[in-house]
Amino acid sequence: MNNQRRTALVTGGSRGIGAAIAQRLAEDGFNIAIAYLRSAGAAEQVAAVCRDRGVEAEAFQADAASTADMTALTGRVTERFGGLDVLVNNAGITQGCPLEETTDEDFERFVNTNVRAVFLASREAAKVMTPGGRIIIIGSVFGENAPIANIGLYVMTKFAVAGFARAWARDLGPKGITVNCIQPGPVDTDMNPADGGLAEILTPRTAIGRYGRATEIAAVVAFLASPASSLVTGACLNVDGGFNA
Repeated sequence: MNNQRRTALVTGGSRGIGAAIAQRLAEDGFNIAIAYLRSAGAAEQVAAVCRDRGVEAEAFQADAASTADMTALTGRVTERFGGLDVLVNNAGITQGCPLEETTDEDFERFVNTNVRAVFLASREAAKVMTPGGRIIIIGSVFGENAPIANIGLYVMTKFAVAGFARAWARDLGPKGITVNCIQPGPVDTDMNPADGGLAEILTPRTAIGRYGRATEIAAVVAFLASPASSLVTGACLNVDGGFNA
């Protein structure tokens, strides 16, 4: 264990944006903890790539919506790496559904995964972080508007986590911990591929005429995780190719 390195925990780090974030932070010299729910093999592959960058990395199975799991996860990460310096709340789900067809179960699933999980992970991280700590939430440009129909639950959750960032910046500022929300526009991942069904709707809304890349989101996370961002807190940063311009 190298206690001289800072440690970052990335939830939902087994694929897509989360995997890109974990790999970029490893390149920047962070030890990496990856939290995953089901994709053990994929999470271990990302951890292996991070270790190839010369840092320590480990994948941890945890349900981000479980109080017991998140409390235990924080303890496991701090024991393994000697502390926790950066939390990236990346785990989330998306799905469209008309209001009239939305079930109670749909509501609970979205709130648990996209909101409760952020609350639990951030609360536990704030207990162990020291001055210089960073809490970063991956939200969405849909946290500012609803440009298409049938995404009410997703929009609701992304407005909520943007509010967390603003409020928790006040709560944790005196402890020297910053809290920010990155709001990606359409990004080319397996959940929303650039050649998928939504592309013809979303791509023309961007100012640059293309989907983003996961590495472009990871680059902004790297900035917010660095000492260079020490004055940035309570911010919701659109990284969206002008989607919300």
